[in-house]
Amino acid sequence: MRIPPMDRRSVLRVGGAGMLGLTLPNLMRAAERATSIKPRAKSVIFLFQWGGPSQLDTFDMKPDAPESVRSPYRPISSSADGIQVCELLPETAKRMHHATLIRTMTHTMKNHASAGYYALSGHEPPSDDQRLRDSLDLYPAYGSVVDHLSPNQNGMPTSVAYPHVIRDGSIVPAQHASFLGKRHDPLLFLEDPNDRDFKLPELSLPRGLSVDRLHRRREMQKLVDAQTRLLDYSDQARGFDDYYERAISMLTSDRVRKAFDLSAEKESVRDRYGRTTYGQSCLMARRLVESGVKFVTVYFSASIGGRRVNDGGWDTHGFDNTRMYEIVNKYQLPITDQTLPALLDDLEERGLLDETLVVWMGEFGRTPQINKNLSRDHWPQCYTALLAGGGVKKGYVYGKSDEHASRPAEHPVKPEDLAATIYQLLGIDPATEIYDRNNRPLIIGGNTLHDVIA
Repeated sequence: MRIPPMDRRSVLRVGGAGMLGLTLPNLMRAAERATSIKPRAKSVIFLFQWGGPSQLDTFDMKPDAPESVRSPYRPISSSADGIQVCELLPETAKRMHHATLIRTMTHTMKNHASAGYYALSGHEPPSDDQRLRDSLDLYPAYGSVVDHLSPNQNGMPTSVAYPHVIRDGSIVPAQHASFLGKRHDPLLFLEDPNDRDFKLPELSLPRGLSVDRLHRRREMQKLVDAQTRLLDYSDQARGFDDYYERAISMLTSDRVRKAFDLSAEKESVRDRYGRTTYGQSCLMARRLVESGVKFVTVYFSASIGGRRVNDGGWDTHGFDNTRMYEIVNKYQLPITDQTLPALLDDLEERGLLDETLVVWMGEFGRTPQINKNLSRDHWPQCYTALLAGGGVKKGYVYGKSDEHASRPAEHPVKPEDLAATIYQLLGIDPATEIYDRNNRPLIIGGNTLHDVIA
């Protein structure tokens, strides 16, 4: 049976093609499932708030709760009818008419490593263990799944992640392609977009090496590979080969280099986002989706932080004689209130917001009860995710938490369900299966939240 060209490419995206011993009809059905949904979004910007922001001090405030629970900050009205947010997010409040709040995100992982993996993959970890180590047995990053099932055909990377590799002692899993193979890794860079001389060495040829010479070197390597039959026997070699091809493609692409050239932006635009690593990273995210990248992951911080001002993430326990409410009001909240509104405005002004899904969330929330250090601890049982653009409802709240924001009262949402919704909005069927290195089929998502889709 002859497979039409487009179908053949779809088949190769799903589960590793015929190497896994699947029948052609099964492959064809899997390919159809992966691409049968009309996309609402062309791109996703995933703003990962490492450390865990407090739902009670951002987007699910409970002003009538006891003093031991409620935030010391007041809620303020927003541009969305009936939605209040923290008073330290006044600019964000003016853009809430763009957003959907999911106030009932919930799971049971209390450690950063496990919860971080869950948030970045949409799949429950094997255990709630702070020592959870990166492994090819664990699930890939969102962007890698997208690259596997629906890769870009426009010369741009499908997935880009930066400017950190996040860790809490050890590296958190789900920041790469895992068992899908290195060829589907996000393009990762660790250079600081806020540096005056920011540029990616990955996109610069060494002095004295021309593009023609680079291609000649590559052709020689291919000849050696063919002679030693590496590509016949090694999946890893195939993955590195594809990765190398992608690197050469980027080195020789004006479109890719221009996308990463922040110096092309007006100074006023750069100031608007804030002259911080995170602010300029969010500006870079806009440039990347504008250039055709499908999935951009921006990490707020490399570390969980929370022990000093001007550094680290949202993990504000009050350790080392610090206090949460002497940190977040000076650092995490002000940065959020500058970057998130700037990104939403910029996307809207350029006609990109309707086709770009922005996701703002951490790995969990914070305890309703304020602790003895006048701070909050880990709380995965109920927290908030913000979605905007990309086909979601505007000025909408999905789910309701209880009176202390401690448990979902209506419509609990697991990370698998959020994953399904992201894939659905990108036009990828959440029921699609991919295959791990033991050839086990794994469904990529849970239950799509149809009520949040416009």
